[in-house]
This record gives sequence, C-alpha cells and structure tokens, in this order.
Amino acid sequence: MKKKKKMKKKVKITLIIVSIILIIGIGLGVYYFFFKPVERKEVKVEHKIKGYGYVLKDSKSKQYKKLFYKLDEVLKEKPVNEKKYVKLISRMFLLDYYSLDEKLAKTDVGGVDFVHSDAVTDFLEESEDTVYKYLESDLYNNRKQTLPTVTDVKIESVKQEEFTYGEEIDSDAYTVKATLEYKNDKDMGYPQEATLKFVHQGKKLVLVEAS
Repeated sequence: MKKKKKMKKKVKITLIIVSIILIIGIGLGVYYFFFKPVERKEVKVEHKIKGYGYVLKDSKSKQYKKLFYKLDEVLKEKPVNEKKYVKLISRMFLLDYYSLDEKLAKTDVGGVDFVHSDAVTDFLEESEDTVYKYLESDLYNNRKQTLPTVTDVKIESVKQEEFTYGEEIDSDAYTVKATLEYKNDKDMGYPQEATLKFVHQGKKLVLVEAS
C-alpha cells in the first residue's frame, strides 16, 4: 500500500511539473506571437567626405553608395573638376530624393546634404507637405505601401551661367537637366524630368532650385 501511495505521489508531482512546463510554454508562445517587441531599424554612418559634410548611411542603395565613393574621389582631385562634381551630385540628389521606398518615415527626406544651408528648413517643410506627405513609417519593418525607387538618372545637359540667389550673384552657377527612370512608379505622378540649379557656397556646389 505504501508503495502505491508513493507511486501516486510521484505521478501527481510529474503531472504538476508537466502542467507547469506546458503553461509556461503556452505563455511564452502567446507572448512571442502577440507581444514580442519588433526590432527598430537602426541606421549607421558608413562613410564621410571630410570638408564637405557629405555623409553616407548604410541604408542607402548600392547605386547611391557607388556614386558616393566616386564623389569622394572627384573631390580629392586638385583642382576639383566641377562638371564631374555637379553631374554626380545631381544624380545622387534625384536618386535619393525620389527613392521613397528606401525611406523610414516622412521626415527621412532624401538629398538634404546637397541643399544650400540657408534653404534646408524650407526644403524639408515643403518636402514633408508634398512628395513625402503620405509616406508611412517603416521604422519597424511593417509598411505595406508600394513606393517608387529611382533605378537610373541620366544627365542630359550641364550649362554654366549667372544665377541670383537672394542677394548673391553667382556668375559661374550650374543648371543641370536630367531624366529619371523608376521601379514601382505606377503612374503616381513622380517626375520623369528635372532641372536643378546649383551655386557655390564656399568650395561646395549647393542646390538652390529644383523643378
């Protein structure tokens, strides 16, 4: 009789342990499925071009990164070939600005590095109210929007001419005309052509007008 009682106790203890393990397992499963925190996307700086303030983030496309390293090489030349310089930053600006699928939120406006420092605030506000207005956040990898990515930017012409910006006159400013190609555009009205105007700000060429 004593042996039977001991066996019953062991069986009860085993059942209790198994039940506890099952409850914990089910609880962890429910937590994992419904409540586990989603990892937030982290963006890191991959490279910088000293003296110019250009920053390359690891979230940029392979095409943009390739152009960035080309720009780094061009800006190391003495003297700097400004036509090469302006062609590269025109392509980089358009590639970055209109590739909305790569952006994390509506405040993640592309091409800011190339804009005149006096115009950055207005540029950001206008972008968030127009091109980036309906961009959903993708900080937690849960965006379902179909958004465009620029696949190619071709420079059609580069013209050097005088341009007045505010109270400053730049007699050697640049007007660049380019065409864009997209993936996932779906006739959403993104520009196929663009005209950009750049002036000198110190040793940099900076964007002051885009149309």
